[in-house]
Amino acid sequence: MQDKKVGLADTMFARYDMASIAEQELEDTGVEIERYTVPGFKDLPVASKKLIQEHGCDTVIAMGMAGSADVDKTCAHEASQGLIQAELDTNTHIIEVFVYENEAKDPEGLEEIFQDRVREHAKNALKLLRARPS
Repeated sequence: MQDKKVGLADTMFARYDMASIAEQELEDTGVEIERYTVPGFKDLPVASKKLIQEHGCDTVIAMGMAGSADVDKTCAHEASQGLIQAELDTNTHIIEVFVYENEAKDPEGLEEIFQDRVREHAKNALKLLRARPS
């Protein structure tokens, strides 16, 4: 998959380095990777759009973690809406990978969710790139 570029948009406040998981999964696939880290969820739509329009990414994986409070879930929903708008504005897939703190009862369970979700969505990004004509 030469000449394909995947953008990784991640947040500073996630409890786990999600973009590094994606980088590991995309390693040795032939795609170029561009990473853009922002403070929080609501910054992901702009980061994703910039990765597409200014950095030439063919698809973006947008990753973040929401806390367990209602306000955190609301912020994640708002970010999700922004990501959908960025997809429509750029006609480019942005794969949302959000993990919610209350999905696991303990840190080990949460780590397993981070690992699995990011790896599976990185594979999905590759499938989208393979299906997309050059």
